[in-house]
Amino acid sequence: MNSLKKYWKKRKFEKTPEPKGKVLKTSKNRFVVQEHWAKIHHFDFRLEMGGVLKSWAVPKGVPEKIGLKRLAISVEDHPVSYINFEGEIPKGSYGAGTVKIFDKGKYELKEKSRDRIIFVLKGKKLKGDYCLIKFKKANQWLLFKTP
Repeated sequence: MNSLKKYWKKRKFEKTPEPKGKVLKTSKNRFVVQEHWAKIHHFDFRLEMGGVLKSWAVPKGVPEKIGLKRLAISVEDHPVSYINFEGEIPKGSYGAGTVKIFDKGKYELKEKSRDRIIFVLKGKKLKGDYCLIKFKKANQWLLFKTP
């Protein structure tokens, strides 16, 4: 199954400047955090993994200090070409609003299972060890920086 089907289904590419993209055969272990002024202001955290950007909406932003824990809601995979996207998603479109890159860089994957991802971020603003742990509820995760 193509993991971008949900992404494509939600968008009208003749109206939005977002890239259509495709699943890539390789990944370069990059990440991006995009600040998104949509109906509800939030941050989109994305890890390049398996030829796509695995994506989470983080309402209060990715924690920059140890001890802060943030809800991260998993959303549909995005194409890797979205890693550089900034712009205005038009009114009436899914996710309408302004998208700006907050930070981006590389990450090192330490551990990955169905319900836990441990990684090191190497961005301009976000640096250090992080963990995503999945709650029992389908799309909810906890994102935090570790010592």
